[in-house]
Amino acid sequence: MTAPRTAGGDAAATAQRPNVVHVAWNGGHRFDAGRPNGPTLRLDGSGETGQSPVDVVMSGLASCISIDVVDIMAKRKTPASRLEVTVSGQRADVIPRRLTAVHLDFALDGEGIDRDQAMRAVDLGLNKYCSVRDSLARDIIFTWSLTVNGEPAAPGE
Repeated sequence: MTAPRTAGGDAAATAQRPNVVHVAWNGGHRFDAGRPNGPTLRLDGSGETGQSPVDVVMSGLASCISIDVVDIMAKRKTPASRLEVTVSGQRADVIPRRLTAVHLDFALDGEGIDRDQAMRAVDLGLNKYCSVRDSLARDIIFTWSLTVNGEPAAPGE
């Protein structure tokens, strides 16, 4: 297989290195995954000893967006003191039982955080910066809600 050429020349010279993970079967539906010589994560299709693969995708999505939210809020000089996300996913009834809709419920606390700025940070994380979201199927419906310093959004907000 050859690397495609880009307008700037050889793709190998300009492309980023690929992400590499190693996955090892650990019996049943259990797998340990991680970067070579790095920390590992237990995945368990039965959900007994670790998250299921779909749970890991939803966790990765929430973490990816949250990294952006934390960074954006810090740049606005209103850093988060707490950020938690509860993610719920709807799956197709037929195989493959892929995600069809995902809802993320953000709870963000921090001194001086402005609701509009926090909402903008979540929107940017989800719709502009998160590479995990961009790696998922385009027809998945994403929705989200936000509670700031214990105050949920007003209806219709």
